[in-house]
Amino acid sequence: MIKELQLRLSPREASLLSYIKDMCAGETAVDINRIKKVRILKRSIDARQRNIFVNLKARIYIDENPQEQEFVETEYRDVSDCPQAVVVGAGPGGLFAALRLIERGIRPVVVERGKNVRERKTDLAMITKTNRVDPDSNYCFGEGGAGAYSDGKLYTRSKKRGSVEKVLNVFCQHGASTDILADAHPHIGTDKLPRVIEAMRNTIIECGGEVYFRTKMTSLVMENDEVKGIEAINLNTGEEKIYNGAVILATGHSARDVYRYLRGSGIEIEPKGLAVGVRLEHPSHLIDQIQYHNREGRGKYLPAAEYSFVTQVDRRGVYSFCMCPGGFVIPAATGERQIVVNGMSPANRGTKWSNSGMVVELRPEDVNGNDPLRMMTYQERLEELCWQQGNMRQTASAQRMVDFVEKRVSHDLPKSSYAPGLISSPLHFWLPDFVARRLREGFKTFGSRSRGFLTNEACLIAAETRTSSPVRILRDSNTLMHIRLRGLFPCGEGAGYAGGIVSAAIDGERCADMLADIMS
Repeated sequence: MIKELQLRLSPREASLLSYIKDMCAGETAVDINRIKKVRILKRSIDARQRNIFVNLKARIYIDENPQEQEFVETEYRDVSDCPQAVVVGAGPGGLFAALRLIERGIRPVVVERGKNVRERKTDLAMITKTNRVDPDSNYCFGEGGAGAYSDGKLYTRSKKRGSVEKVLNVFCQHGASTDILADAHPHIGTDKLPRVIEAMRNTIIECGGEVYFRTKMTSLVMENDEVKGIEAINLNTGEEKIYNGAVILATGHSARDVYRYLRGSGIEIEPKGLAVGVRLEHPSHLIDQIQYHNREGRGKYLPAAEYSFVTQVDRRGVYSFCMCPGGFVIPAATGERQIVVNGMSPANRGTKWSNSGMVVELRPEDVNGNDPLRMMTYQERLEELCWQQGNMRQTASAQRMVDFVEKRVSHDLPKSSYAPGLISSPLHFWLPDFVARRLREGFKTFGSRSRGFLTNEACLIAAETRTSSPVRILRDSNTLMHIRLRGLFPCGEGAGYAGGIVSAAIDGERCADMLADIMS
């Protein structure tokens, strides 16, 4: 017999499987010895009041052991002799598109400009050591995309376009902890996600697909308004090659050369709204104290605390973005003369700092001109301005939070997780007024809602600019193909149709399904 129960427990009680089992026995009036297994289906923390509770949905197996796995396994077939399609980009959109193509009997050929997920680590370390950024292997480019080394959060509100559960199950099948199936805000962690990504690549290859790294698309192969493949260059050897097949274009939100190529080739694109601002870093213990209403912080049984803020200032949204409890602030530039910051957390979320993007909504009508790349140009100018303010290195400009709000210079800065180092700078003075003014008012609002949040123990680190794609590659809402070019499927975050790992993965599966339907 199988039963499901809703339990509301203290953090300590929820950490003890023996106690959960005992509670299940009491709730069902069943002898505890008859309960063979307890499986947690959903887990969330209710921290709205001083007394913190953990809400659990539990499945109990009475007089029987579970026969099924904790995750649903997808069957991948051999596609060695099947028709071929090309996937450009090995981020979540591209990887999930490739895996779905295999399910649908199509052989994927994946080309990725960056290095494999293991080799990327060396280039990431060199950013801090040498202040130089490899334009094709960095925190945004390479196997796994921007999510591989900038957090691995799997929470999304995008549930109307595909199955979140399917995506999470595929991650589990490739080595992720099954905790992600239960947690309200699932998170793999930057220290564990690379192994999962590597396993996904191995599945693609074992099924007859191909994966090429350091292989950069230079152009689309087009014939009579139909995409027949891509031209690409091997960045190690300089060899040029054509890869034939319909194309899923999943290049990520920072592939600015791709956007320029599309515009120059007359392929329809349009500017897309985004958000820009700063990374705000607090001591994690302080955020724990605030969110858990306890001077002792989170204690032994609670995870590092999260927060989420949103408000409106002068008809534009101001909000927290990509909150990383117990994490790091990282250098996420993709080229020279750029300072870009982002956040990440290891699986245990155990560092001394918690950070979040604090950003202001920016719409196309807020930037002058008619150029479809004007939002991207705005990003580039702000990133170069930050580079100039940071002594033309990867040193980031920073300011204490209250000092920023009160428009005064910070004479010193708190310790930070940002490895390349910080330099005190009057962000209130040189950040665009459109952004700085709204951030100041937003911080005042957030501080009034959450006592202790507005503090000089926190600092702003500039600039957070890569919140989403600055461009949308136009596609038909029914076929998901580009509105003019048959055989081209703009996909994921870089095409302007997703925001984060899970939504990009869902869009990758949708594009693969549409491609397969059209080919069948």
